[in-house]
Parts: sequence; C-alpha cells; structure tokens
Amino acid sequence: MTRKVHCRKYQQELDGLTAPPFPGPRGQDIYDNVSKKAWEEWQTHQTMLINEKQLSMMDPDARKYLQAEMEKFFAGEDYDKAEGYVPPSE
Repeated sequence: MTRKVHCRKYQQELDGLTAPPFPGPRGQDIYDNVSKKAWEEWQTHQTMLINEKQLSMMDPDARKYLQAEMEKFFAGEDYDKAEGYVPPSE
C-alpha cells in the first residue's frame, strides 16, 4: 500500500516518498511533508538549475543556493528559474 502525505506544495493528500531523500532532520521533513510528485518535479528543476547556471556541487554557496530554492519550491513561493530556458518541444 502506498504511503500518503499532505503535500506542502500541492496542499492535498498525495503519494509519499518511500524513504527520506537524505539523512537528518531536513530529509525527514521532506519525507513527512512532500509528495513523491513534488519531489520528482523538484529533482527535474534542480537538475535544470545546476546545468543552466553551471553550478558546482563542490561549491558550498551553490549547495546553499539550491537548498534555499528547494525550500521556496516546496513552500509555493516564487523560486528561481533558469534565464532563457526553453523547454524541449514535443
């Protein structure tokens, strides 16, 4: 049976993650309050930000930036998008 959570981003009951995405309190908070759908959308958006802004995950400032953007994304606030990004056409 699929675990349900009240998703912070979508404000509704949706399927939850099968495990915390990373260790510690922040990972547990995401596990408890973010849906699988929202997490997958964040992963896609995060990858785009890393690629388009040429972020290095070795840089502590880049990791802090992504952490802050992730919080905004899940809170439904205005989050950063890559300038000039055009999604691929189908």
